[in-house]
Amino acid sequence: MRAVSIPEYDMDDVEEYREEDFTVAPENFLRAVKFRRSIRRFKEEPIEKEKLSRILDAGRYTATAKNRQACRFILIQDRLEEFKDLVWQEMPNVVERLRETAPDYARAFELFYLRHQKDPANDTFFFNTTSFLVIASRNLLDGGLAAANIENMAVAEGAGALYSGYMMRVIENSPVLKKWLDIEGIPVSCCMLLGYPAVHYQRTAPRKTGNIVWW
Repeated sequence: MRAVSIPEYDMDDVEEYREEDFTVAPENFLRAVKFRRSIRRFKEEPIEKEKLSRILDAGRYTATAKNRQACRFILIQDRLEEFKDLVWQEMPNVVERLRETAPDYARAFELFYLRHQKDPANDTFFFNTTSFLVIASRNLLDGGLAAANIENMAVAEGAGALYSGYMMRVIENSPVLKKWLDIEGIPVSCCMLLGYPAVHYQRTAPRKTGNIVWW
C-alpha cells in the first residue's frame, strides 16, 4: 500500500519499493556486522561530499521515538582543524570540571593534554581522522540508533568509523564547544570519527559466547 502524501515533507525524496533494490541478503548483512572494526588509522584522503551525504542520510532515515526525527547531525570536515584547536584550548577547563564529577577521566584527559602539548601529532582524541561527526538528540536512543546505521553506511561506502566516548564527555563538559557546535541545551548522543581506513583486515572479529536467554 502506498503511503499518503505529507505536505510538510519532501515527497520527491520518497522511492517506490522494488524488491531487488531494497533487499539485503541476511547472510551478507550478518557477515558485515561480524566484520566491523573500530578504525584508529585513517588515510589522508577525505571522504567525498556525495558519499558523506549518503552516509548521513542513513542516520536521517533511522526510526525515532514518536517519529520526531529530532536528531541533529554536525559533520565537521572543512573546519576540522579549527575545531580540533578549540578542543585542545578548552581541555584545561574540561579537566577542571571533570575533577569534581569524574576524576578518573580528569586524570586521563590531563595526561592526553600534556602529551599533545609536547607533541601535537600525539592526538588521542582525533587520531588522524578527516571527518568528525556529532549527533545531538534529546532522546539518546534515537541518536544511538542513527549512529549504528551511519557506521554501516560508511562501511558500505568504503570508509570506517570510531565511536568516541571521550569526545562525548569533552563536549558535554565544555559550554564553549557546545556553543560552537550550536547544540546548547541538547545532549550529545554520539561522537564518531569517520574516514578511509589505512588498515585492512582479512577476517571477522572474534566475540565471546553470546549471553542469550531463550524462553
